[in-house]
Amino acid sequence: QVQLVESGGGLVQAGGSLRLSCAASGRTFSNVAMGWFRQAPGKEREFVAAISWSGASTSYSDSVKGRFTITRDNAKNTVFLQMNTLKPEDTAVYYCAARFFTLGTRSYDYDYWGQGTQVTVSS
Repeated sequence: QVQLVESGGGLVQAGGSLRLSCAASGRTFSNVAMGWFRQAPGKEREFVAAISWSGASTSYSDSVKGRFTITRDNAKNTVFLQMNTLKPEDTAVYYCAARFFTLGTRSYDYDYWGQGTQVTVSS
């Protein structure tokens, strides 16, 4: 089992930045690939970014590429999502997710989910 807790969401103006964190506990974090997804009201959950267990490989959706950066600190069992140049369309609940070993970009790839953190970008 892996337990995930997100933090760092909030209200920010367009063009601003936020840094989300996801703290993991339970089984060995260094064996776990991590992903960030988001869900806006009335929309399906969508992939944002993912990082391999080692941190050597990352993947981003086209909508956030060049603006968001996913990193991890295995010593602290934490994954981060640095979000820059935020846009109103980035407004959503952001979820972190975990799966063992290989990186995934689809929600059904992931076995463990956090409770989500709200990000609101005002225009």
